[in-house]
Amino acid sequence: MHPCAVPLSPTTGSHTMTCKDSLRALQEILATGIPLAKHLGVTVEAYDGACLTLTAPIAGNSNYHDTAFAGSLNAVTTLAGWGLLWLVLTETDLAARIVIQESIISYRKPVTRNFSARCYKPTPRRIAQLFSALKRKGKARLELAAEICEGEELAVLFKGQYVVQLNTA
Repeated sequence: MHPCAVPLSPTTGSHTMTCKDSLRALQEILATGIPLAKHLGVTVEAYDGACLTLTAPIAGNSNYHDTAFAGSLNAVTTLAGWGLLWLVLTETDLAARIVIQESIISYRKPVTRNFSARCYKPTPRRIAQLFSALKRKGKARLELAAEICEGEELAVLFKGQYVVQLNTA
């Protein structure tokens, strides 16, 4: 199965949610479930099974230096990690709560234009460890990294630890 072919729950039959459907669903969750994402103008740009890209406009996310506001950059990179983890769980039909536990961010270069946050899928080994912990304990932690580039140069590097807890209902 292609990594973007997302199985729906067994109770819905044998239909498969396409990558396009899952990206549309993620966009809807960001827009309605996380008001800040809508305010920042976050858009789900792409997911190829290995990397999630979220974009945001510089307009409305800039400071008085005419560069991207650090809080906006932090929020979009945090959401990129959250969104990637949501997609990973959706690919395996797991319903869970995802929260950020802690993060660190490095601002290396000013961002002066519309920006994209990219979060790469962890190794298969790390994903297997995540699922193993979820199966044993009902919750697990996973560290993810996201980045924003200005042109070809790394401008922002984010690392965050997310906690995943299976829904019990």
